[in-house]
Amino acid sequence: MILFESLITNYSTLTLIDFLFSTILVIILNLFIFYFVRRKIAIGIIAGLSSLFIVFSLFGMNVACYVTLGILLILSLFILIVNMAEVRSIFVNIGKQKKASIFAKKNQRVEKIFDHDSLYKTINETVLYLSKNKIGALITFERKDQLKSIMKNGSYLYAPVTYELLITIFYPGTRLHDGAVVIKGDTIIAASVYYTPTTKPLTGKYGSRHRAAIGISEVSDAVTVVVSEETGRISIAYNGNLESYAPDNFYKAFQNIMAETDTNE
Repeated sequence: MILFESLITNYSTLTLIDFLFSTILVIILNLFIFYFVRRKIAIGIIAGLSSLFIVFSLFGMNVACYVTLGILLILSLFILIVNMAEVRSIFVNIGKQKKASIFAKKNQRVEKIFDHDSLYKTINETVLYLSKNKIGALITFERKDQLKSIMKNGSYLYAPVTYELLITIFYPGTRLHDGAVVIKGDTIIAASVYYTPTTKPLTGKYGSRHRAAIGISEVSDAVTVVVSEETGRISIAYNGNLESYAPDNFYKAFQNIMAETDTNE
């Protein structure tokens, strides 16, 4: 005889299965309530009701036992309704994490076979256009050190690296043009990512983008290409250093640095 059949048949004596089932249910309700409610008064009420339930169960006081269990159920339902927004956000985050995990595994497989030369040519074409039109940009290439915790402040994209998409992202006025684009392999993982700028003194005139690029290079092995919004100057930050390059020399320098980091991996 299960719990609800016991309730219907004039509250007959609790069987061992009824008692175990009811106890497990109370434990689950307690965990649920403790997760959402952290006030001492609520915790005291829950502890008291749980203690009464166990005492009533042990002494065969079936009516009191079911009343106590009913109160716990009602209390849980009330808390669920009050915290509906938080519950929804929990499931949404779980979905996002699973989706991010799937994309991450997919990207790991693709990264091994993508065409490096084609990627570098796309980056070169993009950077030269941005420089010529004085459109500020930060493009970071994730290497061995993962930037997952840093990318949380940006917007995940998981899109292929294309000239058109990069130009659109950095175009002034778009929602993602501020901050950095993070690329892993031949995939844009995130955009509008913000870095902690370097605090070391720099010789010359450097803006927030350059300081951010140096900052990320100080805490990871990432390679970051910077395009100045004021002058169109092209720079590459790596290993805590920042070097500027003429448009005609950028492609070769970028290719050499990326080849060096690939070898180090």
